Amino acid sequence: MFIGAHTIIYSQRAEELRTFLRDVLELDSVDVGGGWLIFALPPAELAVHPDEGATRHELYLMCDDIEATIHRLEAKGVQFTQPLTNQRWGLVTAIRLPDGSELAIYQPQHPKAIKNG
Repeated sequence: MFIGAHTIIYSQRAEELRTFLRDVLELDSVDVGGGWLIFALPPAELAVHPDEGATRHELYLMCDDIEATIHRLEAKGVQFTQPLTNQRWGLVTAIRLPDGSELAIYQPQHPKAIKNG
């Protein structure tokens, strides 16, 4: 029924953030006109967690080897905003984006639900 998911990051520094995603995180993209980049993401998963507050959404980028990912990003000058922690479900940290916001990254320790093709 669905062919993928479209995620949006809203930012007052959108152009700087697009450059970071393209040049530092090396996400492939397509220019859909006027420099408006749409980025390709790796396959995705969706989880639903209980919460006492209002419904909210979070974005995590997943990797197979978080230590190698950390070293590669640090070599590019990326700042980490959270120490690497071992949660029951994965190894988790976060990076600082150019607009000051954070983006979580993690190495899953659970079976992956990613579909191929």
